[in-house]
Amino acid sequence: MQNTIYKTVGIVGTGAMGRGIAQIAAQAGSIVRLMDAQAGAAEKAREALGSQWDKLAEKGRINADAAAGHKARLRVAGTLADLSDCDLVVEAILERLDIKKALFAELETIVPARTVLASNTSSLSVTAIAAALKHPERFAGYHFFNPVPLMKVVEIIAGLKTGADTCAGLSQYARQMGHTPVQAQDTPGFIVNHAGRGYGTEALRIVSEGIADFATIDRILRDQAGFKLGPFELMDLTALDVSHPVMESIYHQYYEEDRYRPSVITAQRLAGGLLGRKTGEGFYRYESSVAQIPAEAPAPDVAEMPPVWVSPRAARRLELLQLLKNLGADIETGQSPSPQALTLVAPLGFDITTVAVVERLDPARTIGIDMLIDDAATKRRVLATNPATRSDMQGAAHALFARDGKAVSVIRDSGGFVTQRVVATIVNIASDICQQGICSPKDLETAVTLGLGYPMGPLAMGDRYGPTNILEVLFNMQTVYGDQRYRPSPWLRRRGAIGLSLMHEES
Repeated sequence: MQNTIYKTVGIVGTGAMGRGIAQIAAQAGSIVRLMDAQAGAAEKAREALGSQWDKLAEKGRINADAAAGHKARLRVAGTLADLSDCDLVVEAILERLDIKKALFAELETIVPARTVLASNTSSLSVTAIAAALKHPERFAGYHFFNPVPLMKVVEIIAGLKTGADTCAGLSQYARQMGHTPVQAQDTPGFIVNHAGRGYGTEALRIVSEGIADFATIDRILRDQAGFKLGPFELMDLTALDVSHPVMESIYHQYYEEDRYRPSVITAQRLAGGLLGRKTGEGFYRYESSVAQIPAEAPAPDVAEMPPVWVSPRAARRLELLQLLKNLGADIETGQSPSPQALTLVAPLGFDITTVAVVERLDPARTIGIDMLIDDAATKRRVLATNPATRSDMQGAAHALFARDGKAVSVIRDSGGFVTQRVVATIVNIASDICQQGICSPKDLETAVTLGLGYPMGPLAMGDRYGPTNILEVLFNMQTVYGDQRYRPSPWLRRRGAIGLSLMHEES
């Protein structure tokens, strides 16, 4: 047996999370006692895990001796009293505060003083669960993610009275199980569910403004920003009966903080049973588990291309001019566009309408292009019209930017296009997590990268695209929308103002 910090571990609750924790605990060398209030559930879980190890041995992924050892260490506990010799007991039952509190109150009368107690809660206050315990110093949150063997991060949450040695022991054990521990303060959503608020909620706001449809937003965020799944693909995968209540819970727990505001779109679709893949229809319809995604409109054929004039205030202006040159555009160089010219602007945070008015451009000929990210680093270009943009100018811009074969999406006017506003929201929420001291910047990056699968951590994302640029996007979006949702976190505002990395911690 491996030299594990907890020789005997009790798992209460044998759903997917409980089974997953039991699996990695047994594989780490602990004797695991499975207990479930439902008759026969623990035995079924033991058999399922045993069968899983046997299959892995048959495929040569583990040896037969290892499989036999794992199975031998996995045992069924008939009652809570059978957990009396455990060094650690992890609860993975229903997310109800009253039930969890009652369970731990009973466990305290059974286990010795040395036993560490932990909850796999994803949404409840660790402090509240421990409030009635006689020894809250030995209690902590131990939040794994599903599927536990594959999701290699675990949040360790200290309640107000949790002892430092309790968290240190749980961290050491997480490493022994092959997982990466991150430390979080006891706040709504902890790290991962908190940091993940920006992606889906901001995408829903974009849809609610009629800027683009679900598929277009998903394509943009995959191809332009590098996310593995678009927000609507992700919500279909997790299912709205899971994701929408989390949106509402965190919003209300933070006393209606604007940054976490849910959407009526998901509330309505949840009420209508359009939950996602598991019901066959969500934001997409599924046939044999395959999403039926509408095809993109091809680039239009334009017989005669107008000359192109680029605003002197455009973001990445020199790069944009070089791109136009590579695409064979006829570029105007005058101080103002000719009456025939397609007028290009590339704002950060502002909408195309505002830029056209401020710069005194003809809105009928004005098109915006998102240049937050280096064009060479993306697989898609995003153009935005304004309410007055002529269809021939829209068609010309679409055709021009598709000349080299790169995908092009054309959206309606939006402060911050799609990528700017979603990325800025993600970075801003992450910055405020650091400002509140919920976790360290390092643990934040680790938790989000492993727990959400983002292309990079949110602070690294902010550093890559420039804290000053992200700050400009937020300030300008707040001007456009008048919404406190976009107010910059002090963490971001101060570092962006003086050119510091968002990972920089004050001494």
